[in-house]
Formats: sequence, structure tokens, C-alpha cells
Amino acid sequence: MNPWIGTIPVVLLAMAGGFVLVRRRRRAGVTALVVLDAVVLVAALVALVVALDGTGASAAVLPAATETAAAGIGGPALIAAAIAVAGSSIGAAFAVAYTGSAALAAMSERPEIFGRAMVVVGLAEGIAIYGLIIAVILIGRA
Repeated sequence: MNPWIGTIPVVLLAMAGGFVLVRRRRRAGVTALVVLDAVVLVAALVALVVALDGTGASAAVLPAATETAAAGIGGPALIAAAIAVAGSSIGAAFAVAYTGSAALAAMSERPEIFGRAMVVVGLAEGIAIYGLIIAVILIGRA
């Protein structure tokens, strides 16, 4: 069994506890959640710095990492590709949300503009495809 699956009940219990704490003691609950978020953020930043540093790992411990490094796949290029895909997907999500709701509102008044409305929504979805193309180019040059 994957060890990450075992953390799901812990996360669910923590979320339920946070909701109960916020409902019963508003200020104390919000303060506790903000402190917990800050701790998680610091831990994630430490993990990112350790992952990008790369001096703590030896070739004997991580042979797969050395094979990928020898093959020319660089960590910064993969991170840049992930940022490109994530950013473009989030941008496309916002664009589709706004254009889709406007298209539905317009189609409720005039159903004959369905084709033009879907073209606008499709153009908004193209933003995610551009990010994916940039990620493929970045990984190809790594």
C-alpha cells in the first residue's frame, strides 16, 4: 500500500478538527490555522531548498537520479516546465469560467449564438495548450 494513502484519514481528521475549532472559537481557530499554514509553508520551502540543493544525495543512494542527470534532464528545466503547465492551466481555468458563464448567459437569451459562444470558450482553453507546448519545448532542450 502506498504510504501517502495512509495519510488521508489524518488529513481528514485535521480538517474536521479545524472546522470545529473555527466554529466554536472563531479567533483562536483562525489563529491556529494560520500558524499551521505557516508551519506547512516553511516545511515545503525547506523541502524545496533541499531538493534543489542536491549536495546531500550520493550516487550510491540515488542511482536513478544520477542516471537522469547523466541523460541531460535538468531539475530547473523540469521545474520551469511544471510552472508553465500549472500557470497556463490556472489561467485557462479562470478564462473558461468567465467566458463560459457569459456564454451560457448569452445563450439563455439567444440560443442561436451557441456556435460563436463555444468558439470563445475554446479560445480560452487554448491557453492551457500553449503552456503544454512550452513545457514540451523546455523538456526537449533540457
